[in-house]
Amino acid sequence: MYAVIRTGGKQHRVSEGDVLAIEKVAGIKGDIVHFNEVLMVAKDDDIQVGTPFVEGAKVVGEIVAQVKASKILVFKMKRRKGYHKKMGHRQPLTRMKVKEISL
Repeated sequence: MYAVIRTGGKQHRVSEGDVLAIEKVAGIKGDIVHFNEVLMVAKDDDIQVGTPFVEGAKVVGEIVAQVKASKILVFKMKRRKGYHKKMGHRQPLTRMKVKEISL
């Protein structure tokens, strides 16, 4: 059984027991998180696609850790003006373990 959820402006395909990194969700390690924006649920050959969400479907997960992604470099420059700026960014992420998918 798997589901497609929407969180943080992205879509994720999840199954029970999966550990995935999603955009930061408020909470601490061990907190339970509910996702009601379920776009699709598939169990064996039975596939339910929502318009836009599947009625009554939800995904329950547990926060494993609050982490940061690897650093990306942002470099801005204007030619012939002597302007250049180098910055770094680390996106905050939440590692989540999927506990349950229910209809």
